[in-house]
Amino acid sequence: MVNFDFKDRYDIDDLLRILEILRSPEGCPWDKVQTHESIRTDLIEETYEVCEGIDKDSPEMLREELGDLLLQIVFHAQIEREKGTFDFDDVCNDICQKLVYRHPHVFGEVKADNCDEVLKNWDALKRESKHQETFTDTLESVPKNFPALLRGEKVCKRASRAGLPINDPAEYAAKIRAALDKLESSGFEVNSQNQQTCGDMLLDFCNLDRILKIDGEKALTYSTNKFIIDFSAVEKTAMEQGKKLDEMTAEELRALMSKVFDGR
Repeated sequence: MVNFDFKDRYDIDDLLRILEILRSPEGCPWDKVQTHESIRTDLIEETYEVCEGIDKDSPEMLREELGDLLLQIVFHAQIEREKGTFDFDDVCNDICQKLVYRHPHVFGEVKADNCDEVLKNWDALKRESKHQETFTDTLESVPKNFPALLRGEKVCKRASRAGLPINDPAEYAAKIRAALDKLESSGFEVNSQNQQTCGDMLLDFCNLDRILKIDGEKALTYSTNKFIIDFSAVEKTAMEQGKKLDEMTAEELRALMSKVFDGR
């Protein structure tokens, strides 16, 4: 057994020590062979589970999932500590320095009386620290491995800060209608041109979200959840009638959906 001080309540130093032990030669066979690449997906999954805790308004779930996410951060920092590149303290130091630097209206003499001024100063300081000389640089810096909807919205928001001329929701609504007309006129063929048209239309929706101040990820998540609930209601009704959805005709399904939804 390794030398470890058992406690009733642990803190961040204990977490760092536990990871160090788990990665040591006397530690866990699984933990000590992991790499950044092997646990990359775990980091993403834990982040989404934190978001689920927020969406469910569950302090208990949020507390647990934040711990799981913190574990991933400490894990990655421990891997680099073993390489001699940086450690968890360096990570903490860097984010503290960044927060102080990007809040001159709190830690300095800069004036910022509202959120818009804060964000304007933040963006300017971020471009300066990352040596982004053009607005295009700021767009290209949005990670390409973001979910496509999230990346589209962030790119559109950054473009708007550079003076994107279209800020009228009616103009984007018109562009979306034109794209739908284009798809219809093609007979809804499956081809690369229609794929591009659909992509352009989705980006127009991202801009519409931006103007209407809608969180597209949250809105789509809500609608997807609602779709599952609606789908479940249709399937339940079909089962009560002794039928399976994949054995029904399109006309029967449409009639069933109409009956379920009209009854609400």
